[in-house]
Amino acid sequence: MNDFFKDIIKQTGNEYAALVSDGVEGADVGGFIDTGSYIFNALLSGSIRGGLPSNKITAIAGESATGKTFFVMGMVKSFLDANPEAGCLYFESESAITKQMVVDRGIDPSRMVMIPVTTVQEFRTQAIKVLDSYIAKKVEDRRPMMMCLDSLGMLSTTKEVEDTSDGKETRDMTRAQVLKAAFRVLTLKLGRCGVPLIVTNHTYDSMGSMFPTKEMGGGSGLKYAASSIIFLSKKKDKDGTEVVGNIVHCKNHKSRLTIENKMVDVRLSYETGLDRYYGLLELAVKYDIFKQVSTRIQLPDGKTQFGKTIINNPTEYFTEEVMQQIDNAAAKEFKYGGQIEETEDTE
Repeated sequence: MNDFFKDIIKQTGNEYAALVSDGVEGADVGGFIDTGSYIFNALLSGSIRGGLPSNKITAIAGESATGKTFFVMGMVKSFLDANPEAGCLYFESESAITKQMVVDRGIDPSRMVMIPVTTVQEFRTQAIKVLDSYIAKKVEDRRPMMMCLDSLGMLSTTKEVEDTSDGKETRDMTRAQVLKAAFRVLTLKLGRCGVPLIVTNHTYDSMGSMFPTKEMGGGSGLKYAASSIIFLSKKKDKDGTEVVGNIVHCKNHKSRLTIENKMVDVRLSYETGLDRYYGLLELAVKYDIFKQVSTRIQLPDGKTQFGKTIINNPTEYFTEEVMQQIDNAAAKEFKYGGQIEETEDTE
């Protein structure tokens, strides 16, 4: 039977065609990139040790100042830290990223290429040229690479730029079609190259119903192309009366890997950045790894402790054994069917 199908594959002349049992090139997730937050990793991949798909498009959408760029920079840092030979191409349309900002995030600026783009056509052409050059190299000559676009909402079109220069006030009604065409080409090339693309975008309130809903701008191109779309909103994180950061609400608006419409909270501290352990306590209590006893939390060894103490000293209470149980709980909470991947320690 396999020989029969292999003959068919040969007749197609498609070098990427293969039996599913041999793996689907460009579609199978080759790995995950740590986002810097365990609970955000779980939302994206169903595992606290997972994260961002390494060969897919992920969209981070939200209103102004919800932490979109901060999230992306955190993912870039995690990717570069995990891959010493890696680099990042950062397509930037807001003129907001500075060298000092990159350094302050702990990112090596010599491994990050900043590419200013004004129009969708510029981004499409330059990104495709890079990917075509990348895939033409021998596998052993390729270095791990990540691409980011910050942000899609600020990109205009060639027609819009020309009309503005001519003093015309007309709006370019073809922008959505241009975006859709760009992502149609990029999606397959990214999968073949094994390169992730993170796109930030703006959201707006969609009127016309009793309760306004959040929608992502830019037409349907990114909605179809993205493997995951995360909507961000925020509230202030206070220590007494002092604002010390933000609690960012992350909603899984679309996902091909995990259950949609799930929500988690991630803490962004002004002093320390993304809180890696925030959100794990609630998941541990929900799945009886920890137990709520009045105002305290009962630990697996029977001792009780205040929740705030656990949050402030996470490495003391989230032991490797507890983290494995939480990872299993994350699979039940976020994966389709609650599938738990077997490991050597799992019986």
